[in-house]
This record gives sequence, structure tokens and C-alpha cells, in this order.
Amino acid sequence: MSTFEQAEAALLARGRGRMVPDLDRITLLLELLGQPQRGYPTVHVTGTNGKGSAVRMIAGLLSAAGVSAGTFTSPHLQTIRERLQVSGRRIGEQQFADLYDDVAPLAALVDERSQDDVTYFELLTAMASWWFAEVPVDVGVFEVGMGGTWDATNLVRGDVAVLQPIDVDHSELGGTPVEVAREKAGIIKADGIAVVADQPGDVLDVLRARAEDVGAELRVWGRDHELLQRSDAPGGQAVTVRAGDHVVRDLFVPLHGAHQANNAVMAVAAVEALLGPTFADITDDAWRQGMATVSVPGRLEIVHRNPTVLLDGAHNPHGAAAAATAVPDAVPSNASVVLVVGVLDDKDVEGILAPWREVADHVVLTRPPSPRAASPDRIGPLAEQVWEGTGVPIDHTRDVPAALDRAEEVAGSGDAIVVTGSLFTVGAARDRYLPVLDDDDDVAPRLDEQLAHQPPHAAADQHAGDEEAGRRRHAVDVDGGGKVDEHEDAERGGREVARRSARIELLDRRLLRLHQQRRHVIVLVRRRGRAGVGRLVGGRRRALPLDDVNVVVAKAVAVKR
Repeated sequence: MSTFEQAEAALLARGRGRMVPDLDRITLLLELLGQPQRGYPTVHVTGTNGKGSAVRMIAGLLSAAGVSAGTFTSPHLQTIRERLQVSGRRIGEQQFADLYDDVAPLAALVDERSQDDVTYFELLTAMASWWFAEVPVDVGVFEVGMGGTWDATNLVRGDVAVLQPIDVDHSELGGTPVEVAREKAGIIKADGIAVVADQPGDVLDVLRARAEDVGAELRVWGRDHELLQRSDAPGGQAVTVRAGDHVVRDLFVPLHGAHQANNAVMAVAAVEALLGPTFADITDDAWRQGMATVSVPGRLEIVHRNPTVLLDGAHNPHGAAAAATAVPDAVPSNASVVLVVGVLDDKDVEGILAPWREVADHVVLTRPPSPRAASPDRIGPLAEQVWEGTGVPIDHTRDVPAALDRAEEVAGSGDAIVVTGSLFTVGAARDRYLPVLDDDDDVAPRLDEQLAHQPPHAAADQHAGDEEAGRRRHAVDVDGGGKVDEHEDAERGGREVARRSARIELLDRRLLRLHQQRRHVIVLVRRRGRAGVGRLVGGRRRALPLDDVNVVVAKAVAVKR
């Protein structure tokens, strides 16, 4: 049995940055595992920027609806365990090691049969796919590693494809937005729904052509979903969004920047596409709570006060421009901004630095902890060009800790330190201010059984750590002699029925798909506190009244006929 350290070392030995542009190995590996990624609906997210934020928002909204979501994201900032989460909780160290031990022997078989070994990212993708089926989750939310068509995640079902803003980033994907779009459009699947962010016309043409080719429904920004209103609020912003015929008002997004407001629209639209008619059965209060729980480490994240230390992993010109525009809303007014920046060598360094010209009052250059880090000889002259004639001081430091030491020397208590340029740079800074200390956060193997015994919204409360929200919902009515408000109690009951309806609809979709594959399906349910077993035969299943079902356990065991 491996330890967490041994499992991580074995993964790293496969080469964290090694990429082989085909799906041969991941296809064979998932076949050996029994195609676990086909056992649950998936939301698949690509784009140049905003992927990680969208994934976390989608998961938060689903949790508020009573739908457990497994999320697979990349890269990680501090620990590899960040990549695999269920309902906002990352996988525990021993769980990760056990999961590796489950999948690694099959990866070794694939290595023997293939010209190239299974890559680091392919093995992690297979581990996530297997884990989500074992927990089990109701929905998997997968972030593309890079591109789309040839990404290891592109074997998921892709019931909903989310295409965030597309621009040039990795040179391997193409030199123009249109070329990049052709690669990313590959996640749009037959009979799926593609939810598209605001895109240039020629990029949208590429996505539309792909949807037409495979018979997918295309939902575009402005026509099918949009941002109706946005205003600043303490700790973030308030937005009103439209997804289809549904308008959700006054969503509090605990993140700064207009781009995060747009990400919120995309998340709501993705959930509306996934849940279908059930979306309307869930109250706006539930959606508000789900969005309010969202945390996106390393994206305009405040990790310290006096001075304010803000982390943003923007690592391309498009992302840097969005972050630089949002920083004034996130830091104290009249604060001087000390910019700590470290960039990878294969990035557009000047394009990343340029948006900060009018924002930074002092610049500290550094090297991110990566063999791909841009050297001082490259980044220094480019920084001098960007801030030429401004009088802004530029310091050079050997590493991120030294850069933070220098920034803290320069910044006053009312000023701000902004760390950016690379997720590696941000991860090193986060180690200083928010180190990873825990190793006991294993996700319970039967998450559904836990949820069955929780009061309404308890899962979302746990996801957010929002004890105050729990106290508010259970506050007694003093004038009423200590009784819980009957209207609030009825409203909670209605929300719970809507959640159960959403879970049952998702299970019904899974049963139908399995029946179409000519399989018998054994469905585990819990009725009035007693476990029961039902069998789907000939595509029929006896209707289960909502008031009879405490929880539908989201695992359908398929048996070949």
C-alpha cells in the first residue's frame, strides 16, 4: 500500500509537463477501468481563461441544489489533492494513495502495450474518473487541461460543454484565436448542449460549425444567457443573470472583477442546461447561497490584510488585462500597489506585464518555482520597456520568498501587494500566507448517506464553512415564543422537494442511457429510512413518490444482459 508521498512521487516520475497529443493511452486505461467516466453526467469546461472559476461556481450551485459534484481541475497551486474534489472537499492523502494503488497497475499494463507511457495528466484524469464513480457523485465537472480535442478529459460524456472566452495562450494550440477555437471546439459532443461565452464573431463561427456537425445544441452569449446587472459589494459583487427564460437576481459573487461576473453567468447557464426543467423548481435563494459559497484560490484572492496581499494567477495577456482592471476594486482606495511578478519562459512576457503599467507603483521581479521559469535576463529588459518613463522602481529577486520579503519592506500597512504572472508564482506565495496544514480531510465514501441525514442546505453550508448562515436559518422567532418561523420552514420544505426532483431527474437520465446500452440496472434507494433495491427491466421503473424517498443513492450498477 502506497503512502501519499510515494503515490505523488510515482506520478511525478511520469513527467508533469510531458504531453503526447493523442487519446490512445487514456482510452485504453479507461476501458480497463470499465469506462467509469460514462457512469455519471458531466459538465466539461474549456477556454483560455476562467475555466477554474467556472468549475467551482458550477459545483457550488449544484451543491446548493442538493446535487453532489466531483470536480477535476488543473494545475494545482499547493497540493496535487486540490485537483480532485467532491462537494468542495479535496481528496485526503490516504484516499489519494489508495486511489493511485487502484489505478496504477492498469496504467502499467497500458505502458506495456503502448509506444508511449501513460502521462502524468492522463493518470490523474483516470484517477478522477474512477473516484467520482466510486464515491459516487451525481455529476462530474471536468476542466480541460489544455485545448480540447486531444485532451485526456475528452472521453467524458460531455452532456454540457462550457466554452469560456477563447484567445491565444499555448503556442501548441495555434497562433490565432480561430486556430485555438478549432482545437477547443472538440469538447462539443453529439446530442449535448454547448454553453458559449462572449466570443469574437470568427471564433463563434468555428464553434457553431462544430455544433452543427455533431448535432449539438448551441447556446450563445446575449441570445440565450447574459449579464443583466452588476454592482460592487463588500467582498465581491452582486449580479443579476439570465439563463434561458430564467432570471436569477441579486447573486452575491464573492470574487472581484467584471470577468468573474461573466463567469457567474456561464455557471448559471451551464447548470440550467444540465438540470433542464428542474432548474425552475429550485428557488433563487438556493442559487444565491450556492454562489456565495464559491472560493477560487489564486484568482484575485485576498490572503492577508495590512498590507492587503492579493493573488492572481493570470498568465496570459487576456487574463492579465482582466486582473489589472479588477484590482482597484479589490484593494483599499488610495493604496499603492507593489506588483510581484514571475512568469514562465514560454509565455508572452511583455503581454502579461503591459496591462499593469498604470496599476503598479513598484515592481518586484522574481522567478517562479518551475524549470520553465523566465530568466531575469529575459524578463528584466521587457519590464524596463513597459515601465519606461513612469519612474516606477523595478527590483530583481532570486525567488518568490525573497520577492515577498522585498514587497513587504516597500508596502505600508494601507497598501497592497499583488502577486501574479504564473500559477507557480501564486502557489509559492500561498504557501507563505495560507500553508496546507491538514491531511485528514477524506471525503466520506458514502456521501449520499451523509446528505440523507442533513437538514436542507446543510451540504452547501459544509461546502462553505458558513456557520453563520446555519445560525440564521435556525434562528428562533423571539416574538413567537421560540418557535421556528412556519413560513421559513415551509419554504425550506419546498426547496428540499426541488432538490430531490433534481436528483431523481439526473438518475432517470442515467437509467435511460444504461438501458439504451442494453443493460439491466440495479438501483439502490433509501425509502423512509430503510434501504431497498429496485431493478430496471425493459426500460420501466416504478415511480417513487417524492415523499417516500429520503435520498436516491446516485449509483446505478450496470450488469450486461
